[in-house]
Amino acid sequence: MPRESCCSVKICGITSIHDARLAADAGADYVGVLVDVAVSERTRSATQAAEIASESPMPTVILLYNRSTSDIQEIVSQVQPFAVQLLGQESPQQVEELKRTGACEFWKSVYLPAGSPKNVDIPAVREEMQAYRNAGADFLLFDSVDVSLEKPRYGGTGKTCDWNVAAGLIEESPLPVFFAGGIHPENVKAAIETIRPHGIDLCSGVEASKGIKDPRKLEQLMEQVKYAN
Repeated sequence: MPRESCCSVKICGITSIHDARLAADAGADYVGVLVDVAVSERTRSATQAAEIASESPMPTVILLYNRSTSDIQEIVSQVQPFAVQLLGQESPQQVEELKRTGACEFWKSVYLPAGSPKNVDIPAVREEMQAYRNAGADFLLFDSVDVSLEKPRYGGTGKTCDWNVAAGLIEESPLPVFFAGGIHPENVKAAIETIRPHGIDLCSGVEASKGIKDPRKLEQLMEQVKYAN
């Protein structure tokens, strides 16, 4: 039976066909596979990502970080994903160039500081969202950047940004937004009801260990998503 929910779910950091199937069985809508992202413990090669995408029961989104346009086009040709999520500082101009290929959807991550909202430059984020919309991006993804580290970590932090700030920005976003950062089965219902995103995106919140998904946590997550209103 199809899942009845107003909120889509993307399970990210998928490292195997087995875990893609676990996510599908739980009722998720998308899986995400990091491709050659050196800072992540969950990264896979383009060859491995192609194997997962070809066997995944649901649309596969591959995540790339600060790659050249030609590199992205080559990886897309090899993997044949449903969408590419651009994780880094890729410009609206690059998104526009990629969209002209028509090869797949292109999603763009936008980062909000984890923790306190004091350092969020709201006008700058608004401008960034509009620029990516004008460039032809299909979705935006709000994720957390952990600036407490010696070198800031973009995404995969397991930390949350300020939900009220995110809710305000999502309400006025020119594109549908997935929300990520510190989401897990215990807080997903509250996150959906507070932030009202198009979808939620999570990784570590449903893991047994890094890179290995926990079927019980996936089931608990989807149960809570179903009850969100």
